Amino acid sequence: MKKGCKFGTHRVVEPKGTLPQPAWQIDNDMEIYDNEILIDVQTLNIDSASFTQIKKEAKDDVEKIKETMLDIVAKRGKHHNPVTGSGGMLIGRVEKIGSALEGKTELKVGDKIATLVSLSLTPLKINKIKEVRKNIDQVDIEGKAILFESGIYAVIPNDIAENLALSVLDVAGAPAQTAKLVKPGDIVLVIGGAGKSGMLCLYEAKKRAGVTGKVICLGHSQRSMEKVKRVKLADEYIIADATKPVEVMEKIKEATGGEMADVTINCVNVPNTEMSSILSTKDDGLIYFFSMATSFTKAALGAEGVGMDTAMIIGNGYTKGHAKISLEIMRESRELRELYEELYG
Repeated sequence: MKKGCKFGTHRVVEPKGTLPQPAWQIDNDMEIYDNEILIDVQTLNIDSASFTQIKKEAKDDVEKIKETMLDIVAKRGKHHNPVTGSGGMLIGRVEKIGSALEGKTELKVGDKIATLVSLSLTPLKINKIKEVRKNIDQVDIEGKAILFESGIYAVIPNDIAENLALSVLDVAGAPAQTAKLVKPGDIVLVIGGAGKSGMLCLYEAKKRAGVTGKVICLGHSQRSMEKVKRVKLADEYIIADATKPVEVMEKIKEATGGEMADVTINCVNVPNTEMSSILSTKDDGLIYFFSMATSFTKAALGAEGVGMDTAMIIGNGYTKGHAKISLEIMRESRELRELYEELYG
């Protein structure tokens, strides 16, 4: 077997010298290097911002969605949306393990895993798209993928259905970061709280802020808000357009008695919500941008433009223990698990 770099730089086609994620194109030949794992792919879970953009461009037509996805992979060697810059993750079975990894990984051929690294850096080959589940951003395929030596993963648990586990693990970084950032007594605002990552963040925020804190869910429609209310994930529920910052600010001011949020978590999948997050947060507060639709230029210059000294964190999809924390939520909350099974199972 050919020797490979731990981070997968040996797969980069263009531009040379970069890592696989920012690279425009990577090599998706499925003959593995000595430090790679070959995966027989079952399902792709496309990042919410990416799938929303693809559906919009395809006018919700399934065949056009398939064409767009196949075109991205054919050109780039990975599912790296050129518009949103994001990818997703996958479920599949371990088909082959490189010789350099023998004895260094707990994985065995035949194990079913979810990759916890982005499709935007994962060499991928799609032979056939079997089914597109538009409502949950999942696509069943016949294909193969490569996991680099540095790639993280989770073995699919026996007590949680595969599609449910995939949906939860896709956004595992968000609730795990929430658990780290929220303190007892905090006022927490979750923008996009009725979405897949948002509901998990609300659950963790409520748990961490405790009885002395306050958790606010901001969503875009009455219909989406009803499901969150059903499982009592927040203390207050606000319907507003997150692309209208002054309107959002006024509603948060009213909900907090003028205090504003200590911690704001942005989970939306559409652009132009940066200023709603900034104006709704205390001057010395904290904003966690988990959304891949975020423009960090808009966030940085926008905060400067309104004279806010707010700390802002980029939504790293990985934090230690994130898979365990997210799956544990499904075990802890019967009501939330039932809702997720209804929506994503």
